[in-house]
Amino acid sequence: MDTIIKIFQIAELRRRIMFTLSLLAVYRIGVFVTLPGVDRAAMSKFMASQTQGFLGLFNMFSGGAIEQLSVFALGIMPYISASIIFQLLTVVIPTLDRLNKEGEQGRKKINQWTRYATVALSVVQGFFIASYLENLNSQSGVGQIVRNPDAFFYFMTVLTLTAGSTFIMWLGEQITERGIGNGMSLIIFAGIVAGLPDALVQISSQFNNETMDLMTLIALCGVVYAVIAFIVFVERGQRRIPVQYAKRLVGNRVGAAQSTHLPLRVNMAGVIPPIFASSILMFPQTILSWTDAGWAVGLRNALMIGDWRYMLMFSALNIFFCFFYTAVMFNPVDVAENLKKFGGYIPGIRPGAKTAEYIDHVLTRLTFGGAIYVAAVCVVPMLVQDQFKVSFYFGGTSLLIIVSVALDTVQQIESHLISRDYEGLSNERGSRIRSRGQDAA
Repeated sequence: MDTIIKIFQIAELRRRIMFTLSLLAVYRIGVFVTLPGVDRAAMSKFMASQTQGFLGLFNMFSGGAIEQLSVFALGIMPYISASIIFQLLTVVIPTLDRLNKEGEQGRKKINQWTRYATVALSVVQGFFIASYLENLNSQSGVGQIVRNPDAFFYFMTVLTLTAGSTFIMWLGEQITERGIGNGMSLIIFAGIVAGLPDALVQISSQFNNETMDLMTLIALCGVVYAVIAFIVFVERGQRRIPVQYAKRLVGNRVGAAQSTHLPLRVNMAGVIPPIFASSILMFPQTILSWTDAGWAVGLRNALMIGDWRYMLMFSALNIFFCFFYTAVMFNPVDVAENLKKFGGYIPGIRPGAKTAEYIDHVLTRLTFGGAIYVAAVCVVPMLVQDQFKVSFYFGGTSLLIIVSVALDTVQQIESHLISRDYEGLSNERGSRIRSRGQDAA
């Protein structure tokens, strides 16, 4: 409690936290602003039967905006997709790679192009959503979701959804720059957490109606606790490669040799693999929902959350994106060159190419373990969820995002406290949460 009080005694930290909470409140209010020309009540009835499908997943990432037919229905997904596309293009297009290595100015230009791509993706996805809503008029069985599906409805829907997605992108960037934590991740975090009370009420109703016995409830709580503890344990795990810096001539004196380490996280890719894997599997579901052909129904069933084929594809995509995103974000050759430039070396390893090979070897093994961890955390709770018939919010993807984003935010708050000689948020001896910047020092 004393530490919480001290957090709000620091003017800058208090301002950042209040700014972040204010913008997240604006986002949550915007979720309940409905698109023009639609019936939100009819859509809510339809969504009640779609909690386990791709719409349920999309609704979770958008913070319930799909169910509300909100102006924020696209959520932050267009920006995330555009960011990942440009990160992938940086690897294959030399011009983008040079811009990325130019420093702050080059990255600003790439970020500007990412914003333009976000708008373009929002327009395309907005058109698909308008078309999908029109098709639901004859398929939902709950009445007319779109009151007057004409050209004006399409125009207003695309315009409103694009504006909403662009506004969310701006909110995320403002939180990252002037608030605390990563703005984009916190927006997804806020959307998922907002649905947890309803999920808890649903479980309570199942228990009160005797559709869930006491032992099942205890087992469910135990699984959720174990998954959260496992995520915390692995997310804080690191492999520290020792680094030595040779003696340097400082003025007329020879400076002492320095010893530090290069921290490599077990899960270098963070929450990006499950988010992007889910997005990829959403796309064919959306296309296949437009037809009732036999082959389409078979493919839709294979892509249903909980089906063994879906879990197999989801696991494979998670493993792939763990390796791919790590390779994009961390280049062992660049790290080895920087170490050599500043006189650093790994004991027993020759500087240059050998150092790059050694770091790549360690990173590959570490990423393999991290990829298996991400796949297991995202898939195993699906089996538990299917067994206990609980809300989608207790799936592994949602738990991974909630815990990871919470840890990152706490670490940033910890950094502010450490810089002012305050105790950390975990004040037990030896258990302080260390910031990444402190680890790298």
